[in-house]
Amino acid sequence: MNEASPPSRPAGSSEHVIDPPYFDLDAATAELKRLRQDAAAGEARGAVLTRLKALLKQARATAEANLMSGGQGRTCAHGMSLFTDALLRLVYQDVIGHVVESGIPSEGERMAVVATGGYGRGLMAPRSDIDLLFLLPYKQTPWGESVIEATLYMLWDLGLKVGHATRSIDQCLRLAESDMTIRTSLLDARLILGNAALFEEFESRFHQAIATWPARDFVDAKFAERDERHRRSGESRYRVEPNVKDGKGGLRDLHTLHWLMRYLVGAVPSEAAVGEGLFSAAEYHAYRKCESFLWSIRCHLHFLTGRSEDRLSFDVQLSMAERLHYKPRGGIRPVERFMKHYFLVAKEVGELTMVISAALEMKQLKAKPDNERHTGSQTWRDRTLLRRRTDFRIENGRISVANREVFKRNPVNLIRLFHLAQQYSAEHHPETMRLVGHSLRLIDDRLRRDVEANRIFLDILTAKDESEQALRAMNEAGVLGRFIPEFGRVVAMMQFNMYHHYTVDEHLIRSVGVLSDIESGKLVEDHPLASQIIPDVQNRRALFVAQLLHDAGKGYAEDHSIVGARMMREVGARLGLGRSETETAAWLVEHHLDMSTFAQSRDINDPKTIRDFADIVQSPERLRLLLILTVADIRAVGPGVWNGWKGQLLRSLYYETEPVLAGGHSKLANQNRLAIAEEKLRAALSDWTEDDIDRFAARLYPAYWLRTETPKQAEHARLIKKAEAAGKSFAFAVRTDAFTAVTELTIVAPNVKGLLSLFAGACASAGANIMGAHVTTTRDGLALDTFLLQRELDEDDERRRAERIGHTIEKLISGKQKLEQLLRSRPTRISSRIGAFTIVPEVNVSNKISETLTVLEVSGIDRPGLLYALTKAITDLELDINSAHIATYGERAVDVFYVTDLDGRKITDQAWARDIEARLVAVLSEPAVDSEARIPAGAP
Repeated sequence: MNEASPPSRPAGSSEHVIDPPYFDLDAATAELKRLRQDAAAGEARGAVLTRLKALLKQARATAEANLMSGGQGRTCAHGMSLFTDALLRLVYQDVIGHVVESGIPSEGERMAVVATGGYGRGLMAPRSDIDLLFLLPYKQTPWGESVIEATLYMLWDLGLKVGHATRSIDQCLRLAESDMTIRTSLLDARLILGNAALFEEFESRFHQAIATWPARDFVDAKFAERDERHRRSGESRYRVEPNVKDGKGGLRDLHTLHWLMRYLVGAVPSEAAVGEGLFSAAEYHAYRKCESFLWSIRCHLHFLTGRSEDRLSFDVQLSMAERLHYKPRGGIRPVERFMKHYFLVAKEVGELTMVISAALEMKQLKAKPDNERHTGSQTWRDRTLLRRRTDFRIENGRISVANREVFKRNPVNLIRLFHLAQQYSAEHHPETMRLVGHSLRLIDDRLRRDVEANRIFLDILTAKDESEQALRAMNEAGVLGRFIPEFGRVVAMMQFNMYHHYTVDEHLIRSVGVLSDIESGKLVEDHPLASQIIPDVQNRRALFVAQLLHDAGKGYAEDHSIVGARMMREVGARLGLGRSETETAAWLVEHHLDMSTFAQSRDINDPKTIRDFADIVQSPERLRLLLILTVADIRAVGPGVWNGWKGQLLRSLYYETEPVLAGGHSKLANQNRLAIAEEKLRAALSDWTEDDIDRFAARLYPAYWLRTETPKQAEHARLIKKAEAAGKSFAFAVRTDAFTAVTELTIVAPNVKGLLSLFAGACASAGANIMGAHVTTTRDGLALDTFLLQRELDEDDERRRAERIGHTIEKLISGKQKLEQLLRSRPTRISSRIGAFTIVPEVNVSNKISETLTVLEVSGIDRPGLLYALTKAITDLELDINSAHIATYGERAVDVFYVTDLDGRKITDQAWARDIEARLVAVLSEPAVDSEARIPAGAP
């Protein structure tokens, strides 16, 4: 299947469709009349309503069958609109014939029932709202009020959502003048039934009024409305759960173009309107293709969910791909091919919007946007020189071409354009980008091998500022993917998982942006170590190239890190990197996940962990590069993925590994770091006495100071002090963060057997999903544990839930509450989003990772209560958990436990190891429906 084209009709499907409105209006009218006549007193309305519901159900079923047999979404939407027209006429006739005594309506009782908004356009998704205007000559009458009320109640009782207004023509015009939303909805007003002369009068006066209202005000309002809608739904059009209607690149963006044409030239986008100067014939064809595809998605969504749902969430994406007949190809799953098609269409919608924007600006019907990026650093003389010496112009902060032959004459200009825009902080003129789109065929192998073109591109990528903006502009224009085909393969590629928030290409570009921000010093507070060491990097160009292409190997059956390293060796040479730089970049791509894996899933305080990691890295320079690349990679995954705990783990791994690679002695380095950590804590607890701080410090092992941030140390100290002041050994603290979508629960408690299991069980009983955990034990037998909980409620409710968990843990430890009873009283259910995924459970029992401990590596589908079930099973297996490393990657839980037997020895018996593996696989395989079914026998 061509990704740029909608799926074709499946083989063997019937071409026959049942034409809308899916029922005979005259026959249905006669049938309702008979029902009214034959029904007993008081039962007529119920009989009519039952028949109308049957018609509605039949219409939706027929429309869905037509769509499933290969029909187009726009045809489905038009059919549902025609059905709704007929249904309204049927209901209206029933009302005026049998519900409201009509008599002979007076002049003042004239009425027109008018469709507005999307319904007015004659396109309606199966579960969309019905927007109606009851148009009156001047004021409401008792007869009209009764008719409208009876009609609306019948529609509401059918389960339809109806947005309605009752207005005179004068009221419509007055409101349309002051309210752009009402003006827009009236643009598509369409008579359904009633007095045609009244509607014609409205249309005439409305369009006369439009001619007197400033067109530019309407245009600017529509673009401002679009920008705000994009802001609310997420700025990027490449979010992996997009909103088909309101998201960037969605149907509403096409509606905006429709409204602009309707308002400015009095015509809808059509072949006939091409000559009006807003669309070319090719662009109109693209408009229709995008519209048809998006309507197909929206109609399928409504049928799939049985409601007015416009978000392509994970739980429907698989079914959508199946309905649209996508097949696997080249290692890419059907759902990923479907979503790639979606994102390519969304990108094309963005290009069409740019085209209209350019046309409107040329007609001076749209304000030019302020050049927010322009810093004023370039002088008037600089811009004048640019105008004299190049094929480009900069005016009003926008770069444009000197003539339309600049790309044809020298294809290198297709790359140079973006470099100049970056240098001068200039926006791209929409008409120039339109020309770029028409010139993409000039980007061929000859240009890809051109030394000057590659030099310019490398300058764009490694520039000190605005590399992300320049790369995104190149990607939106289609230049980046054609010039770097390895990148082009992942353009619009979606990874079907809950961990990655964006398409692969968007993630890669964002990661370069993070890298640039680290280098420029903008992220010192968030990433102090990366910001400190980046000036010492010797292979800067290799780092930037690796950052841009570290995931370019995705979509193949082979490990994407291996594929990407192989690609990198080809790309590096082509871009002009030296042999050593290319090998460094290839190594970074091949190992770009290693540092994150070691930091989050290994015990950093185990000497073997550090030795194994050092054997991979081999040099201080590679360690610096890998840390920086890892930070930028994680940070660019999406909101809330990066947190301070991950940062501290990465820093700890770096500090432990650096002395080994530098030939120093890690113990000496640790002593220095311990001293620094204690000094920082003393500063943070400046209101404490030296004795109090010394007493707290004496309780802690060296590992604690190396992997715990100062604010968390201070929080632990205050918690212990709070508990001691209350004569207890238990206390907790809650911190919730809306931005990162994480609620942090920190607990101080006696370190009793199975404590981690109790903690996890208390979270499960409250329906809280654990995203991560940090487990620490003091010298005097206290546990200092922090759980990162997925934020699902508003701040107050989230805090109350976490506090309830804290109190529950205290009761469980004291024996005042039994966990088994608590869990059985509160079943938990898996979210529909996670339910969309299938992950084969994996358990690895290894004695090679640590010299003194056995390591259990566990991976499977995440669910509420999983950590409890795992830790309870491990305790029941007579194992002692020395440390736990809990991580969640979207729908996948990856938990690592360092364990021994109860005598402190490794698990060397192979039969016992197999039993451990089987037991934990069984836990991972349990269906996440009812928590009662998951409670192991004998739970405390």
